[in-house]
Amino acid sequence: MIEPGNSTTSDSTARTGAAHHTVRPAVPPAGPPAVPLTLGVEEEFLLVDARTFRLVPAAELVLATAGGLPGELHPEGTRYQVELSTPIAHSAAALRGELAALRRTLARAARAHGCRLLASPSPVLAVEGPLRLTDDEPRQREQHHRFGSLTETLVSCGRHVHVGTLDVDTAVAVSNRVRPWLPTLIALAANSPFWGGRDTGHASWRAMAWAGWPSAGLPPHYTSTAHFRRSVRTLLDSGAALDTKMVYWDLRPSGHWPTLEIRAPDMSPDIDAAILQAELARALVATALREIAERRPEPAVRDDVLRLARWRAAHDGLEGFGLDPYSGAELPAADLAEALLDLVAPELAAVGDLDHAAKTLAGLLRDGSGAHRQRAAFARRQDLTDVLRHLADETENF
Repeated sequence: MIEPGNSTTSDSTARTGAAHHTVRPAVPPAGPPAVPLTLGVEEEFLLVDARTFRLVPAAELVLATAGGLPGELHPEGTRYQVELSTPIAHSAAALRGELAALRRTLARAARAHGCRLLASPSPVLAVEGPLRLTDDEPRQREQHHRFGSLTETLVSCGRHVHVGTLDVDTAVAVSNRVRPWLPTLIALAANSPFWGGRDTGHASWRAMAWAGWPSAGLPPHYTSTAHFRRSVRTLLDSGAALDTKMVYWDLRPSGHWPTLEIRAPDMSPDIDAAILQAELARALVATALREIAERRPEPAVRDDVLRLARWRAAHDGLEGFGLDPYSGAELPAADLAEALLDLVAPELAAVGDLDHAAKTLAGLLRDGSGAHRQRAAFARRQDLTDVLRHLADETENF
């Protein structure tokens, strides 16, 4: 882990998209965990008109055309969105195949209705007219009544990575050790600089907008499983959440599956970046399990530092600076990303993911994050439709 105040590379200056990094050689594996960890991913997409790139409430039509197995393709919070859920995967390679196949199915169905599928975390252009929720069932009406304009942030897309199989006691214990690295995962995936027709000044405005929900943002540090359950109960009793589906924390033991669910990262069109997030998530869980088995104490993390680290990651993304989650020292975001890779490299190597993870990270540091690439697309003509076309083209690049 990062030593307080120390950079993990010899270059302590801020990185830009043009910086070059070398790919690490494989390290000796730490050995697989006692039970191999599985992966599952949920990805959310926007639907836009293929000509104007305006949001289109076509989810029902697109899903009917796409077909698919029950539970793999389904609606999201608004009629502008569709979501995929992969089957359980035992390897990153298998997960990539499932993601590509499901994305391809949705993209073809969208084209059939004059739409493009958009792996965009944010509505780059302003939503026209009243918000079109998925349906008019009582739960949606109550959510809109209670939370008002916060429901406008439902028109945003994230990627949720499930790592299992974990019972709730284990998931709670692991959550405490994964939690300090959530800001770095946000920086790596930052891909929402534009929202509602303007540049927000942040690399991941979705992370900031979503944190406005009273049941979202960083999860608590738990002293026990009972503490976790009390925290959820407090959300419900206070009115901050209608039900357990609205436990929107960046990281949580899943309410439906025996998994730990990482929800913080933006959605991104690049499928290898998606796999990188899954690889890092599983390796973080495996590292935490090993530390627990070895009875290593948890490193101390101050909540105020971690909250600021989350904001800095959302603001700067991968091209700027972040905060060391343990000391609060300012470091290049690229250094924090490389420190994360160093931390989990043995676990990545143990399951054959290190080469892909290292190469994908090197590519992000070389070519720039999703937010960097969006701003580059906009800079050419100062036209937000160029950003949307760029996102649509990347989404369909399987």
